[in-house]
Amino acid sequence: MTTTPKVTRKFTFAEYLAYNDGTDTRYELINGELIPMSLGSGQHGSVAEFLNLCFRAEILRQKLDWTSKQMLIGVRSPRAGRWDTSRIPDVVVVSLTQWRELRNREAVIELNEPPSLLVVEVVSESTKTADYRAKRVEYNVLSIPEYWIVDPLTNKVTVFTLIEELYESAEFFADDYIKSPTFPQLELTVEQVLSADT
Repeated sequence: MTTTPKVTRKFTFAEYLAYNDGTDTRYELINGELIPMSLGSGQHGSVAEFLNLCFRAEILRQKLDWTSKQMLIGVRSPRAGRWDTSRIPDVVVVSLTQWRELRNREAVIELNEPPSLLVVEVVSESTKTADYRAKRVEYNVLSIPEYWIVDPLTNKVTVFTLIEELYESAEFFADDYIKSPTFPQLELTVEQVLSADT
């Protein structure tokens, strides 16, 4: 079994983009610190994959010039401190134009670039505080129009919608259909999402 070495020094954003520890470990950069991303549970992976597939199907059905990617796009976040932060959401929806630009460089959406259209985070025990608090603030400041928190721990989906520069939330449970401004014709219940077996 390969263990990931603990990295204790602070990294700039450029150093983060160039970092390679010789493993397949993915890292988020949080206030200059490399934070290894865990694989998450099987349910975590199934939910993210299911939503990515649903979004892609809806994009094709509506003939939208968008794409959905699962854990392939980073989002550079503004933070109050002097050190950088870059997140890797579970699912990101972007325009095809933006995806084509990201294909030829590090796939991180910079602060001066158009925001993602939608991001999804699937909550795990170790990420719930960041998903509900830190990321909500960061994605709001980045003007990401829609942010989903899929929470298997509480069996709910929270959709944050950017209205007049602030997120307003709507919570959905059980057999509720999730209302998405980005995908208004999408017909998905919370139960379908949480019981995904892809």
